Amino acid sequence: QVQLVESGGGSVQAGESLRLSCTTFGYTYTGKCVGWFRQAPGKEREGVAAIKTTVGGTPTAYADSVKGRFTISQDNAKNTVYLQMNSLNPEDTAMYYCAAGPAGGWLSAVKYNFWGQGTQVPVSS
Repeated sequence: QVQLVESGGGSVQAGESLRLSCTTFGYTYTGKCVGWFRQAPGKEREGVAAIKTTVGGTPTAYADSVKGRFTISQDNAKNTVYLQMNSLNPEDTAMYYCAAGPAGGWLSAVKYNFWGQGTQVPVSS
């Protein structure tokens, strides 16, 4: 059974940084994507960042709104994917979810099979 557990959320002020962690259980990364998504109140869930594990490396993808500020990475030994978030602003306030899915998942939420429970990130101005 695949399980994803997020951690690291919490209240921060604008300009501060936060690192989210997503630890997976029962999931093999090779050839697949792990993504971070977020959903703000009243808005649709949007893809933030994704990472794919391949033999040749770990390509990544980012939403335009977070490029240059967020970095996704993974530690295979710990079965954990991280989302380093810098220069946070109030528009980043949302529930953040990690998800595991197929090779072509990238930032498309509908393509992901497994989801965590989410971790809240409120950013105050």
